Amino acid sequence: MHFKRLFLVALCALAAFAAAPAVKDALAEDAAKPADPGLSDVLTDLLHGVEGENGTSGPDKRVPFGREEVQLSFAPLVKQTAPAVVNVYASQTAKVTSPFDGDPFFEEFFGRAQPRAQSSLGSGVLVDPSGVVVTNFHVIKDADEVKVATADGREFTSKVMLKDETLDLAVLKITSDKPFPVIAIGDSDALEVGDLVLAIGNPFGVGQTTTSGIVSALARSHIGVSDSGYFIQTDAAINPGNSGGALINMGGQLVGINTAIYSRSGGSIGIGFAIPANMVRAFADAAKAGLDFFERPYIGAEFEAVTPQIAESLGMEKPTGALVSSVEEAGPAAKAGLKPGDVVLQLNGTTVEGIEALDYRMATLSIGTKATFAILSKGQQATMEIALERAPEGAKASEVTLHGRSPFSGAKVAELSPRLAQRLGLRTDLKGVTVVDINRDSPAADFGFQPGDIVREVNGTTVDTAATLAQIAQQDTRWWRFTVERGGQILRQVLRY
Repeated sequence: MHFKRLFLVALCALAAFAAAPAVKDALAEDAAKPADPGLSDVLTDLLHGVEGENGTSGPDKRVPFGREEVQLSFAPLVKQTAPAVVNVYASQTAKVTSPFDGDPFFEEFFGRAQPRAQSSLGSGVLVDPSGVVVTNFHVIKDADEVKVATADGREFTSKVMLKDETLDLAVLKITSDKPFPVIAIGDSDALEVGDLVLAIGNPFGVGQTTTSGIVSALARSHIGVSDSGYFIQTDAAINPGNSGGALINMGGQLVGINTAIYSRSGGSIGIGFAIPANMVRAFADAAKAGLDFFERPYIGAEFEAVTPQIAESLGMEKPTGALVSSVEEAGPAAKAGLKPGDVVLQLNGTTVEGIEALDYRMATLSIGTKATFAILSKGQQATMEIALERAPEGAKASEVTLHGRSPFSGAKVAELSPRLAQRLGLRTDLKGVTVVDINRDSPAADFGFQPGDIVREVNGTTVDTAATLAQIAQQDTRWWRFTVERGGQILRQVLRY
C-alpha cells in the first residue's frame, strides 16, 4: 500500500517536470498579446482598490494592502486631544431636616440635624488656552464649589462664567501662569451619519477613558435631557461620568459635548447623545463676552409643530417645518411680512425639520445679523430676510425680593419682558409676574416654587405687578390660596402656613 502511494507521487513529479518547458513557452506567448483578465488579475485589482466594471469599491475605499495599513491606530489622535479633557468635581452642602428641629426638649437629647455634603462627578473640555472649560449644566447644578482636575494631575478651583439649564451647558474658568491645551471647536453641521468619532471622558470616576464609534443619527429630539431638542446620537460607549466630555472627529476637532445615554441598567448600550459643537461655540462665545445669560436672537414670533393633520390641511406632502403661531406687532418678523399660519421650511438654506431644529439653528446665529427664511404662505413658497435683534427689555421693571410670613418669602420676582422670558426659558410673548430666583433656605424653596413660575392670583387678588405681589405677601393671615402657571399648566394651591 505504501509502495503504491510512493509510486503515484513520483509519477506526478515527473509529469510536472516534463510539462514545465511547455508552460514556460505558453506564458511567453500570452505575454506578447493582450490577455483577458484572469482570476489572479481580478484578485490583485481588488487588493489594490482598482474599481472593476461592476465593482462597488471607490478610489478611497479598499481592502487594506500590507501589514502597515492593517495596523492603523487612533493613538496619535488621542495624544493630541486627551490633554484638553478634564475632570469636573462639584460639591454642595445639602440641607437635612429632622422631625425634632425646633423642639428644645428633643434637640437637647438628639441634637440638630447636620448638613450633609454631596458631590457629583463629570467631565469637561478646555476650549480656550486661558482656561475656559465647557461642561454640562447638570454636572454643576446647585454646586457650592466646582473643582477641575486636568489630565496632568493639577487641580483648580473654578468660577462659573455662564450656565443654562435649558441647554444643559455651563462654562467654567480656571487660571494658571501657563496656557492650557485645547481642542478646536469644529463644524457639527458637517457631520454625516457613519462618520467615525471618539468619546473622551471620566466614566464612573475610573479615570480618563477613550471609546470609539460612529455617528448613529443626527438631529435627535424628545430624549428628555433638556429643553434643547437637537442632539448627535453616537454608539461610542458613554457612561455616567462622561457627561461634559468631548466627542471628537477624525480631524481632532470637537464636534459635540457628551450629555446623556439611553439605558435601562445605567450603563452604556450603544445609544449616547451629544450637544452639537456649533451650539457649544455660540454658548462659549457668550460666556467669554461676559453675558449674564445666553441670549438668543429675537424676531418676535412663536412657533409650534406641524402635525400630520396641519400638513394635510396646508397641502403639504409631509409634516415638516415650523408653524408660526403668533407674531408680535412691532417685531422684526412682522416688519418682514411673516404671518400666523405660515410655515418655515428653511433657514439660511438649511432644511428645518421641526421647531427643535429651528430653535437650534436660530440660537447659533449672531444678534445684529439677518437670516433668510424660506416659508410656505397660503400654498405659495417665498423667501424673506428677517433681522435678528436683541430681545426687548420692556419697562425695565426692577426685581423685588418678597418678605413677610408668607409662602412666597425668599422669592425674587419681576414683571415679564421678552428679554426676561428668554433668560428664564419661557415663551417671549408671555405676560405677568414671574419668579426670577429663590433663596435655597427660604419658605418659597420649601414650598416648591421654581424660577419661571408665573404668579397669576393670590387670595382672590389678580397679580399684575411685582409691587402688588409684594404687598399681598405682607398680609397677616395663616391661609393662602394662589394660582401659578408653570410650563403652560395652571396649578392651584390652598394651604395653611
